[in-house]
Amino acid sequence: MNDEKIPVRVTSSGQVLEVVVLNKRLDMIQIVLGEGVHNVRCELRPTRNGSAYVGNAMGRELVYERSREDVKADLARAAGFQDFRR
Repeated sequence: MNDEKIPVRVTSSGQVLEVVVLNKRLDMIQIVLGEGVHNVRCELRPTRNGSAYVGNAMGRELVYERSREDVKADLARAAGFQDFRR
């Protein structure tokens, strides 16, 4: 199985992390930080202006710097590949 990974920026340190996506919808993106028993789940929600997705994990703010329109295009592209029929 191919896990989708997205880059997320930690605002306090500026560090960029590659995280695994559990569920991606237009109104919410669920991600997993870490691996194994020490993993942490987090929900990213769109900002008011729709320019990014923001969430908190262990007191740290995480930002996925893609707009709602970009995520909508990603979801449409993924749905298009799934509906392929011969």
